[in-house]
Amino acid sequence: MSNVMCTCLPLVAGFTALALVASFASAQKPDAQTYPARPIRLIVPSSPGGPVDITARAVSQRLTERWGQQIVLDHRAGAGGIIGHELAVKAAPDGYTLIFSTAAGLVVNPLVTKVSYDPFRDLAPISLGSINPQLLFTHPNVPATNMQELIALAKAKPNQLNCASAGNGTPNHLGCELLKSMAGIEVVHVPYKGSTPAIVDVVAGQIQFMLNSIPSVLPLAKAGKIRVLGVSTAERSPAAPEIPTIAQTLPGFEYVNWFALIAPAGTPPAIVNKVNAEIARMMADPPFAQRLINQGAEPRASTPAELTAHMRKDSERWAGVIKAIKASGGKLD
Repeated sequence: MSNVMCTCLPLVAGFTALALVASFASAQKPDAQTYPARPIRLIVPSSPGGPVDITARAVSQRLTERWGQQIVLDHRAGAGGIIGHELAVKAAPDGYTLIFSTAAGLVVNPLVTKVSYDPFRDLAPISLGSINPQLLFTHPNVPATNMQELIALAKAKPNQLNCASAGNGTPNHLGCELLKSMAGIEVVHVPYKGSTPAIVDVVAGQIQFMLNSIPSVLPLAKAGKIRVLGVSTAERSPAAPEIPTIAQTLPGFEYVNWFALIAPAGTPPAIVNKVNAEIARMMADPPFAQRLINQGAEPRASTPAELTAHMRKDSERWAGVIKAIKASGGKLD
């Protein structure tokens, strides 16, 4: 009898240990049915108060209301969004860390500087969040009241007009370069350390023109401190329908910033799809959509596959612009 006991006890202990391991593994495994069961960290790769933060706050508030779990914003500004994206890539792929990403962080940065992540390999697209049109604006003393006149002025005075940006390789720098190549003009790019000082110098008349987001530009235009000549989207923006598109003068011109919700690679597809469904629902809600429009953004949901295709298309387009900048000796960093 004692021999039987001695034989069985190790087996019982072994089965108990295996059961505990299985239970622990089950508890750690993300479950789409109960997701989210705790607060979610949403990385915002910029400082509070900017366009990315404004849209991320609106999305996080709506998700909190829908799910009853707090969406905690984690602002990780720096290096044009690289710091925030590197943090997201290293996070556990369980759906409890997401990033409200940007066009710069996903497709521009990997083209202009060395980054430790591959956005197509190390991140899992969930959905587009918004398209953010940019306005081309000038100082009121610039003798151009529309895009056609600005282009004619630049052609008459090559390299005498300045185009400001938030820095070498930033989206509004690339927008300026796209304008130069499509219009066949030569203007001087002047990089700043951020959009704010660049805008200040346009208002002061030190810089002739710039491209920047609607929330930053429209109030200055309404105050008569600057003149807006065009919007960068293919169609007029619902936030400012009175402003013509740049494409009306330069067919095919389109330069927009866009934001998207992304997860670390390996996040279970069921969780990605659950989050995607919520984004689609909120973007289709008229009051929520109008809230984004009032902030200068255009609500835009997508499937994960559509977002991946959008990323690749944007990456290919900017790769061509960046190649042209390098060929002309321009700086990107």
